[in-house]
Amino acid sequence: MIQPDTNAIPQPATSRAAVDFDLQRIVRPNIWALEPYSCARDEFKGMAAHVFLDANENPYHSPLNRYPDPLQEKLKAALAPLKGVRPTQTFLGNGSDEAIDLVYRIFCRPAQDNVVAIAPTYGMYKVCADVNDVEYRPVLLDENFQMDAHKLLARCDANTRVVWICSPNNPTGNNMQRAEVETVLRNFRSGVVVVDEAYSDFSAAEPLRLQLDRYPNLIVLNTLSKAWASAAIRLGMAFASEAIISLFNKTKYPYNVNALTQEQALSILSERDKVEQWVSQIKNERERLLPALYELPICRRLYPTDANFVLIKVTDADAIYRYLVERGIVVRNRNRVQLCENGLRITIGTPQENTELLSALRQYK
Repeated sequence: MIQPDTNAIPQPATSRAAVDFDLQRIVRPNIWALEPYSCARDEFKGMAAHVFLDANENPYHSPLNRYPDPLQEKLKAALAPLKGVRPTQTFLGNGSDEAIDLVYRIFCRPAQDNVVAIAPTYGMYKVCADVNDVEYRPVLLDENFQMDAHKLLARCDANTRVVWICSPNNPTGNNMQRAEVETVLRNFRSGVVVVDEAYSDFSAAEPLRLQLDRYPNLIVLNTLSKAWASAAIRLGMAFASEAIISLFNKTKYPYNVNALTQEQALSILSERDKVEQWVSQIKNERERLLPALYELPICRRLYPTDANFVLIKVTDADAIYRYLVERGIVVRNRNRVQLCENGLRITIGTPQENTELLSALRQYK
């Protein structure tokens, strides 16, 4: 189910936030003082016009000759009520990876600050840390791939600016226990907590983005790549307080989401019923696929999942991966990921694709 089902943009909460939070104290001073680039489409607003001679655009080949809306206001107005947030709590970027990189650029001083993350998890958190010269501190999950809030907090110090939590987690598929996540949110004082909910539409858990007014130190990531079946258009989202979103907007490059992406995103948002059907069918196929995988002789352990994929530990991940590739079936080999040894991450496909996968694995010897 695409969550939440709401027809109105919520108003700011009147209850007191659960966390006392001084944003200026944790933002890099150069970013706090940054004067953002002023582009032509930012300077002209609020009046009708039909002759545009301000942006050095080619006057021919309309509409592709014009720069896109730098703040994607029409798209945010359509997206926000679907996500249960306000447009001013919404940042849109070139995939979620842009938002991940911006978190480092806004909050982390190179060669001084550090971040803490659950492990194993999505690899781009560490890649962006390395690119930005920020120390990355992984904290291993337990044998059931659950996090311990106190272990995460114990790895934090006065220079920790970000805690990364992916839920449902990639590559393990499971939700982190909400009580543990909220313990981190209430007790981490030196930075922000980023919860990546890329796969939340496949989960029954309430999205944490609905708690933004309660946790001013919370940033929630989301995407159109998964449930909305639009990976090709590269549209990622970050939801946070208006103050944090304003920092994203002034730090990003001016026209970070192109006009074609904005147009296609509006189109898929208008097909919510179709997307609901896709999500429902994927969840139904997940329920069919999991017990069938568990019964295979190659299966050593099958992990519960709240996402559109499943992690299965097998007898020999490298050999089985090669065997499937030879038959034209590609899964993700996670054998070299800590705690995922001999693990294969399998995306839930169409009924036909899942049947072909099972048929091939039943023939493996």
